[in-house]
Amino acid sequence: MRDWRRAALLLSLSIGGLAPAVGQSSPFAVHNGDRITFYGDSITAQRLYTEDVEEYVITRFPSWHVEFHNAGVGGDKVSGGYAGPIDLRLDRDVYAWHPSIVTVMLGMNDFYYRASEPGIVSSFTQGYEHLVDSLKRNLPDARITLIEPSPYDDFTRGPEQGGFNKVLVQYGAVVAQLSKEKGAQLADFNAPVTEFLKAINEQSPDLAQQVIPDRVHPQAGGHWIMAEKLLKAWNAPALVSSVGIDANSKDAPVSAQNASVTNLVRGKNDLHWTETEMALPLPFPPSQLDPVLALTVKYTDILSALDQEKLQVQGLATGHYELLIDGESIGVFSDQELGNGLNLAALDTPMLKQARLVAMDVQERNSLEDARFNLIYPSVEGESSPTAAVLAAAMPAAEEQVAADAKPRPHQFEIRLKN
Repeated sequence: MRDWRRAALLLSLSIGGLAPAVGQSSPFAVHNGDRITFYGDSITAQRLYTEDVEEYVITRFPSWHVEFHNAGVGGDKVSGGYAGPIDLRLDRDVYAWHPSIVTVMLGMNDFYYRASEPGIVSSFTQGYEHLVDSLKRNLPDARITLIEPSPYDDFTRGPEQGGFNKVLVQYGAVVAQLSKEKGAQLADFNAPVTEFLKAINEQSPDLAQQVIPDRVHPQAGGHWIMAEKLLKAWNAPALVSSVGIDANSKDAPVSAQNASVTNLVRGKNDLHWTETEMALPLPFPPSQLDPVLALTVKYTDILSALDQEKLQVQGLATGHYELLIDGESIGVFSDQELGNGLNLAALDTPMLKQARLVAMDVQERNSLEDARFNLIYPSVEGESSPTAAVLAAAMPAAEEQVAADAKPRPHQFEIRLKN
């Protein structure tokens, strides 16, 4: 459970500038109407990187209808596990959902927490190839993304038995090769998390060990790095919205991308307008509530790569100006800062509060799905379990709540001179 989502939503993330928007060379791999299944072991079953991706899609494209299904099971390998052998797992937990997108991340349990031994890589390769061939045979139209497994933390406390992550890197090379051979997309969760561990271990060793406390299961900061890598592999757009206003010219048009601006009034020392953004920023918590995730935001490119919510006001007289949204003070900025452009996604705005509400809704939806999923696979009754039926009946209302809370809302903006 992410306790910060139930905490007070009044603290802000640090203020950051906005990197230039990057043009998309190809469209986002997720489409309206898609059904996405995340398949994997306990790291997928944590429902962290998967929820992060879900939150991105819902807040960035609130008018879309995309369904998400988590099929992660603790201890799973390419051969399956205690929830069933691989073919049963795929039949029950993937094919029955008719996904249009499937992601696969396995490997952490396939080396049995021993240093590399003869035969384990070939066994992993054969099992993974069988899995992918089955996916392609049974879901011929699905888009498949294979994920190089996230790391075993050999970096913040020293390696065990010569380094377990070396085996996972070998497995990652197998996954990368299979993605080429089988025509699947590829995302690497190992290298970016490893790089992050090494970087922050130099700055804050205690916090670095909290990224993957048990060396296997990343916490929120590590999962956001993984989610970013998957979204980048899918060519996810960085833009939330972009609004540009010339305060000095009543004839200058307002530029707005993925947003609308109405009722603009330019005063001598102030401006005010109504702005409706068609998307929401990513729902990062206040930095004080999750210092490890705060380091992720600080030391990675996640804001510039996935979270650009630009407000640029040029032509202001020299001075400092207060930005208010819906009557709430967001901060005081110089005319130069406003002229260069603010990234509202890094500020504590009403839009961020709304995004955090959506994240809470997503968590509730996933809690229902998780409870139902964990009833079905060990039960003789399976889908016919009365409790599973009750949980399934509750899902539509949970999904409707997510959609309702993600809808664009108009906000009243004001900029006024402070000195």
